[in-house]
Amino acid sequence: MSTTELSDLRQRVYQEARRQPFPLDLEVYQAADKDPLQPILCAGNLQGRLCFFGRDLGRDEVRAGQPLIGAAGTLVREGFFQAWRGRKARNREELAEVCQRLLLTNTVPYKPPGNKAYSVEVKDRFRPFIEQLLVCHWQGGQIITLGTEAFQWFSPYGAKGEVEKFFKGKDRFAEQLTVTLTAIDAQGKLQRRSVNLMPLPHPSPLNQRYYAQFPQMLQNRLQMIEF
Repeated sequence: MSTTELSDLRQRVYQEARRQPFPLDLEVYQAADKDPLQPILCAGNLQGRLCFFGRDLGRDEVRAGQPLIGAAGTLVREGFFQAWRGRKARNREELAEVCQRLLLTNTVPYKPPGNKAYSVEVKDRFRPFIEQLLVCHWQGGQIITLGTEAFQWFSPYGAKGEVEKFFKGKDRFAEQLTVTLTAIDAQGKLQRRSVNLMPLPHPSPLNQRYYAQFPQMLQNRLQMIEF
């Protein structure tokens, strides 16, 4: 995807955001001196084989202008760096090198008020743009989802009830599920891409059940991928 194409996709998201109001954490955008309607769509390399897929943006993501860079996102980045380079990153500048090898994005490229997930209606409103990003422009085939909301975003792309059934299984954090994403490209043509979903719990310190286990769970996932 060229810089021009990515700018065009962001502009179309921006136009959709302007079309009708939806919940935004305006105080956070104002504190960061950012236009709340400008989407923070993705970061990383569209040639990378792996995508980390989160729920939505947080305060740190708005400030930095990229997904998955706060406390939870840093845990993800550190885990990937460890698997990739075989050691810990020496500093944040070195840690940023992970963006050379993967894609980072979310269900919605905006920050909702507080820590509440966006409604299904808002997710579906911006779904076509995330579909285009993943199907028409990203070149990879492995997606690690972070948390329940991120994984369930993919429900429309499996057989009826398939995604929900998979997530109820006791081995959901060890197994993979293949689904076929669809998107309408810039020429109005239907495009498809098969991807492997690899769910993990959300790496938030508030997730007391899995937070301590997350680094090893992530390493187990990354051992399954060539990147």
